[in-house]
Amino acid sequence: MSSHIYKKIEVVGSSQTSIEEAVNNAVAKAAESVRNMRWVEIVETRCHIEEQKVVYWQVTVKIGFTLDEN
Repeated sequence: MSSHIYKKIEVVGSSQTSIEEAVNNAVAKAAESVRNMRWVEIVETRCHIEEQKVVYWQVTVKIGFTLDEN
């Protein structure tokens, strides 16, 4: 059994609908250029307000992925 070495990146996803969709948007965008993603950690949640209403969510996440073995 080989041991895994992980690296983390931090990205911010947003959504006009929900926190969950903001996380999914962040993961989907990262997946366009990051291989071997294994987990996501929600670091921060906030929302943007306009005219006293929440208009979209922002979620900062750390995504862990394994490094390629050579």
